[in-house]
Amino acid sequence: MNYLLAMAPAPGQGGGSDGLISTIIMFAAIFAIFYFMIIRPQQKRQKEKQKMIDNMQVGDEVLTSSGIYGKINRIEDKIIILDVDDKVKMKFDKAAVGAVITKK
Repeated sequence: MNYLLAMAPAPGQGGGSDGLISTIIMFAAIFAIFYFMIIRPQQKRQKEKQKMIDNMQVGDEVLTSSGIYGKINRIEDKIIILDVDDKVKMKFDKAAVGAVITKK
């Protein structure tokens, strides 16, 4: 046992920078995993949704995030007017559109 203790490096001698480098590499790997698994796909979905919102036109049938189907009657700056039923029109924010079902 004394032989093993004699071979061990004394506290404070060498090996300090190796631990720091491995810690930095580990944190960089964790950040890379978060970026490619969480952040990047979310940014891609956000860009696709913004493209869908920008390409909406009068006459498109849409599904809102609250589950209401309707046909776009009018588009204003950030608001769309949906025809939900005969003589029933509802105002929604453009961001409330979850999907464009059919194009006109």
